[in-house]
Amino acid sequence: FPARRALATGLAVSGASVSGLALGPLIPLLLDAYGWRGALLLLAAVSFNLVAAGALLRPLPVPGDSPAPPRDRPGLLRLLRHGPFLRYALAFVLVDVGYYVPFVHGEARAHEVGCDEQRAGLVMAAMAAVDGGGRVAAGWLAARPATPLLRHLFTWAVLTGLTLLLLPLGTSFGGLLTLAASYGFCAGALVPLQFAGVAEVVGAGRLVHAIGLMQMFESFGSLLGAPFAGWLRDVTGSYTISFLAAGAFLLAGTLLILTLP
Repeated sequence: FPARRALATGLAVSGASVSGLALGPLIPLLLDAYGWRGALLLLAAVSFNLVAAGALLRPLPVPGDSPAPPRDRPGLLRLLRHGPFLRYALAFVLVDVGYYVPFVHGEARAHEVGCDEQRAGLVMAAMAAVDGGGRVAAGWLAARPATPLLRHLFTWAVLTGLTLLLLPLGTSFGGLLTLAASYGFCAGALVPLQFAGVAEVVGAGRLVHAIGLMQMFESFGSLLGAPFAGWLRDVTGSYTISFLAAGAFLLAGTLLILTLP
């Protein structure tokens, strides 16, 4: 979908919010009934349905579309010398340091402000529910050619960082629920634009290689963020500094997006 890549991606990845809502209440039931080993086996069985779904996918030849990129090592090496791509990948390393902190520590934060199990679950469910809406909405808005896609990406990244910085202000159930839902929507909006933005930076011909490399780099930020936030919680005694630091990392990543052509 070269003309509406962001919208197509947004629709494709919006299913993650549905699975998040379904697995949220399901996993505790599986743990109670089958233990953690049995729960993991059942989740693995569900995941293996991806094999059947993937087997149905076929590339459709489109007139005028560029051919698939050659899967060679020089293609990867050229990307490692591609300045805009490296800045783009580094931007999302920084973004991911903060991005997952509310999803990992949001329930514990809800307990910290006095929410019981049910209300803490509602906070997480709200964040997951609006995440899918953000993905579709951002893709739909980006399909309009009036504004370059990377401008859309920068705007949503700034909004995500700002809502993350505001999360410590949610000291009651209602306030935390509102801020968590706002964060979930903005964070969801980043996902389709991130993948569609790769094509804007390196071109569609190198898209497969570029996404693979970008996600490999991103994993370092993803692995660092949640443990670092937990360590700050242990040191300071609350999640306030944890969320502020996560928001600062996320906003730092948005500054690199501004350097892209």
